[in-house]
Amino acid sequence: MSYKTILVHADGSPQAAQRIRLAAQLALAHEAHLIGAAMTGLSRHALPDGSIAPIGAPFPFDLRLLRTRADAALSQFADCASRMGLPSFETRLVDDAADDGLILQSPYADLLVLGQGAPENDPHALLNRLPQDVMFQCARALLIVPHNGRFEQVGEHVLVGWDGSVAAIRALTAALPQLRRAARVTLAVSPSQDSQGRQTELPGVEMARYLARHDVRVTVSELDGGRQAGAALLEMASEVGADMLVMGGYGHWRVREWMLGGATRSVLRGMTLPVLMAH
Repeated sequence: MSYKTILVHADGSPQAAQRIRLAAQLALAHEAHLIGAAMTGLSRHALPDGSIAPIGAPFPFDLRLLRTRADAALSQFADCASRMGLPSFETRLVDDAADDGLILQSPYADLLVLGQGAPENDPHALLNRLPQDVMFQCARALLIVPHNGRFEQVGEHVLVGWDGSVAAIRALTAALPQLRRAARVTLAVSPSQDSQGRQTELPGVEMARYLARHDVRVTVSELDGGRQAGAALLEMASEVGADMLVMGGYGHWRVREWMLGGATRSVLRGMTLPVLMAH
């Protein structure tokens, strides 16, 4: 079991080089084909008045500058892939907004690699919303690389946030190829309580058995039940020295934007290590 196609967002930002390097590392480890996708940033449907261009009508924007920028981002990707000796990779320039372009390509990749938005910027800005907008509208897991920090490797020690939810199951399943390769996997669970508030069996025991049957070396660890789940996961990741966090992403649609669950919101805004997340 391994990833066969990985897609990375190449946007030419200062953070793109690290994102591409980590994606290339994963592609080499899994012998996967790596796609670098750069979107021009202009929706294929966009006109100044919000209408859709009729067939054959001249497009009112000069796309040359936008395409030049996207080409530069793809050159950066190709240079990195070549330097790292990737035997199979390609570049894709897409005339579309970043979110729509990635969503349209997502069915044809096993894993998408994106960057976190700048934590100091408006959380409603497009680039800051990009991971959540893509995650909630595609059927693939995302590996989200933090905006700040230096990460030499990813997936050697994986921390898995486990609460038994559908989203957590999807994230864990998507991460299985990397979990099997990891030197160490820690399953982080919240303590289970009965109706009188007394702690019962640690809820991750059965999942640990399941992972063991997939040849995953796993240790079960209890989260701090007195803390918000997202903060507790990030704290545990730091304590155990994890270089990847796996967790479910939660949210619902309200008034033209996704409203995030508490743990999802806190991790997306405060992540300190790469996070594999699925909805």
